[in-house]
Amino acid sequence: MQGIFRSYLSVYRPLIQALNQLLHPYELSYSLWQVMLYLHEHAQASLVEISHYYGIEKPGVTRRVQRLEELGYLTCLPGHNRREKSLALTAQGERVYAECREQITALEGRVTAGIAPDPLEQSVTVFRQLLDNLK
Repeated sequence: MQGIFRSYLSVYRPLIQALNQLLHPYELSYSLWQVMLYLHEHAQASLVEISHYYGIEKPGVTRRVQRLEELGYLTCLPGHNRREKSLALTAQGERVYAECREQITALEGRVTAGIAPDPLEQSVTVFRQLLDNLK
């Protein structure tokens, strides 16, 4: 089947733009949101864990973490050893996460309106398989 990448990319950019507009009032971008999402789901994590999960080089994650710290959304805790920091959302970060999550869920509902659940579930399965194949 030809065109799957073109179709995916035609949706990807407008979706990221919509997410960035939604997150802008919180001084967030989608790349910062990814770190918050990971920390919300895992409670605490190291830079390396986040880097591996998203396939992003550690310096890129470090910059994101620094920005989230500046915003007061994230804190560094002592890790298992002196060289490794453990990251966690602050109470303010959890509040902002909850507000943004609600808006993102509403956006997802608007974007998927009129699409039956079965094709949506199939799409998720296909994207997971594509990711596995790329890895």
